[in-house]
Amino acid sequence: MSDSPRDVVITGIGLVSSLGEGIGAHFDLIGRGPQPHIDAEGYAPYFVHPLPPMDWSSQIPKRGDQRQMETWQKLGTYAAGLALEDAGIPADEAVRAKIDMVVAAGGGERDATVDAMVIERARGANDREQVINDTLSTELRPTLFLAQLSNLLAGNISIVHKVTGSSRTFMGEEAAGISALASARARIAAGQSDICLVGGAFSAERKDLILNFELAGLMLRDEWRPVFSRSAPHDGITVGSVGAFLILESAEHAAARSAPAYARLASVSGDRGRRDTAAATEARIKRMLPEIDGDGADTMIFSGATGIAALADVERSVLRGWLPDAALRAYGTIIGHSFEAQVPAGVALAAGALARGIVPPPFDSGEERPTDTRPKHAVVTGIGHLHAEGVCLLEAVDGRRL
Repeated sequence: MSDSPRDVVITGIGLVSSLGEGIGAHFDLIGRGPQPHIDAEGYAPYFVHPLPPMDWSSQIPKRGDQRQMETWQKLGTYAAGLALEDAGIPADEAVRAKIDMVVAAGGGERDATVDAMVIERARGANDREQVINDTLSTELRPTLFLAQLSNLLAGNISIVHKVTGSSRTFMGEEAAGISALASARARIAAGQSDICLVGGAFSAERKDLILNFELAGLMLRDEWRPVFSRSAPHDGITVGSVGAFLILESAEHAAARSAPAYARLASVSGDRGRRDTAAATEARIKRMLPEIDGDGADTMIFSGATGIAALADVERSVLRGWLPDAALRAYGTIIGHSFEAQVPAGVALAAGALARGIVPPPFDSGEERPTDTRPKHAVVTGIGHLHAEGVCLLEAVDGRRL
């Protein structure tokens, strides 16, 4: 282990969202003025940022591997492949056996056909519990239960991409993405790992999932608005399908293989506490904010705000009091909210912006202001919809330019 913390850099990005795939493609589109891609019909009265057309075979060549994965697993495996490819890591088992992996994952997807069958058969039945048990025991495929295991995403990445170093999986929605990044960065900084694949995936195009969030009163409905333009009672979450993986390395390891870096991942902080009062949430966010000199004119903030107005109001108040001149961008406006993948996606976008030396045009003409200042720092925030808060600090480096 190293006596002092090592610098941690981002050398590969695999990003898939409704805007397309690849960090370069995202910024080519964002640079022209972001236009979110939203499905307002298929899940009405709710809104979904859907996946673009996908050729899964380009990163998951075997049809058998594809068939045994659910969409969220395919999406995560695909994005992980993009990150490895982007970092210039050869498809050599001996090389990839040295790569560690940290994944943020949710549970498996439901069999919607069987769900509908259970409802139909139970409707009007005298013994509903027996009907439900009989239907589930005969109609559910046995592998569905295996598909509920969150660590299958890491397993599929290992099988498909031969990443067979140490592996760990975090669950817990936004908190999982924060913890995955914090764990990976801490291990590299401490000398316990040289290179790590870290990220998560979220499949939003699921009616059962949308129903769950609607029952909790969390979904935006009827009229779409940018994240920071949502105010109670017309506020809530617009879900987005996202796969976001990063290659993190020690600066020394990256230099040894002549790998240019997008940015330095200077810190990742996470916290979790009761949200009885806005003041308690505000205090936790303030404790995590990094020290940055000046008023923030050379800093951009990528907010992972959910669209829930009460939380967004607290976050904006803290950020404006902290760095009043920093450029603020709520990236959920353009890619939706992706829970486990939300903070990794924000870090991917922030690293891409630092590498290009730009602050993206405003995603919302109301709250967000344009700037031509070349950024030196990027801060990514993640305030979970029910719990968990996180802040990541990225710094510009002399490396690759997209």
